[in-house]
Amino acid sequence: TQQHMLSGAVKHFRDGHLGDNDPDRCMRHHFVETITHPIYKCNSKMVLLARCEGHCSHTSRSDPLISFSSVLKQPFKSTCFCCRPHTSKLKAVRLRCSGGTRITATYRYILACSCEECS
Repeated sequence: TQQHMLSGAVKHFRDGHLGDNDPDRCMRHHFVETITHPIYKCNSKMVLLARCEGHCSHTSRSDPLISFSSVLKQPFKSTCFCCRPHTSKLKAVRLRCSGGTRITATYRYILACSCEECS
C-alpha cells in the first residue's frame, strides 16, 4: 500500500540524508574534463574531476518568525538541505604552451559530498 511505502521511505531519512541504499542519494560522481586555456595556444590536458549530485531530505520548510516591530525584514525562517562538497583539495595542472611557456590551471577536487543546510 502507499501508506506502507511512505512509512518505509521515512525510515531512510535522518539528519537531511537519504539512506545508504538509495542509488539517488547525495554522493560524489567522477567525470573527465578537458582543460584548455581560453586565450593562449597550449596543449590541452584531460583531468578526472568530481561533482556532488543526488537527493537530500525531501523535507523543506518555512516557519513564520514573530516580531514585536512593525517592520519585519525577514518574515520566515526556511530550512532545506543541499548536496554539497564536504571536503576537497586544491589540485593543479600545468599546460605546455607555445614558446615553451607553462601555465598552471587550478581547481578543487571533491573528496566527499554531504547534505548540508542551504545558505
